[in-house]
Amino acid sequence: MATTIFGKKILALWHNKRARFVTGAIFLIFFLWVTQTVPFSWRYFSILGLFLLSFLFSIWSLSEGVTSWSVKIVTAVLPSFFSVAVAMFYFLFPESLIYQVFLLIAFGFAIYIVFLTENIFTVAAIRTIALSRAAQTVGFLITLLTAFFCYNTIFSFRLFGWWNALLVLAVSFPLFLQALWSAELGENFDSKILLFSLIFSLIVGELSLIVSFFPVNVLTGSLFLTCAAYILIGLGSAYLVGRLFKQTVKEYLIVGSLMFLFLLITTSWRG
Repeated sequence: MATTIFGKKILALWHNKRARFVTGAIFLIFFLWVTQTVPFSWRYFSILGLFLLSFLFSIWSLSEGVTSWSVKIVTAVLPSFFSVAVAMFYFLFPESLIYQVFLLIAFGFAIYIVFLTENIFTVAAIRTIALSRAAQTVGFLITLLTAFFCYNTIFSFRLFGWWNALLVLAVSFPLFLQALWSAELGENFDSKILLFSLIFSLIVGELSLIVSFFPVNVLTGSLFLTCAAYILIGLGSAYLVGRLFKQTVKEYLIVGSLMFLFLLITTSWRG
């Protein structure tokens, strides 16, 4: 009898979304820690494993009631890329137990928030709910944070400019795709979303190529590309929802001009 009751409780937890989010967050914290403890030659394979686990956990946690595979996949993009971005950025932190514990706790809290945000998107894709606007803001901020971590890691490799451009393009496209989709929230992708994602990714990739030839540090270059992503996603989202006004364009252009000015000021042109 007790075994039956226990089994029912476990089954109820299995079907509870919040319980699945917590379970997924705990497992991902553990595997994030594993990526930092394996031998260096295995780290990139472990990070690839973390990406696949994040993707599978996202589909498992968020797919209840969702019939469209495009929605299932796009809502798994941000949790997967955020997990990998944190794992790669983890290498840049000092090798201190305090820093590592802090980052693991912060990651667990953040990935849980990401799961909640994507869950709101899956529901809002089917019907209108009040929390969708707040979730869009949170998703936008986490997308920019993920993009910054990814760009920072790419520039840290000190690769040739063309490699930077290709990697930035590969990272930016899925991030832009899910960000623009979350602005419109439909069960299917609009062709404009795919087109904008591709064009915006190409723009950021070209900017990364240009920045690669500038004598700027990694942080400045990463912030510049993140600012470009902020402007492009903001303008694209505003256009998709029919709110692209002159004042909106002006505000984003001012931000872009200030960031470009900052890039020029912080660039050391001395040989």
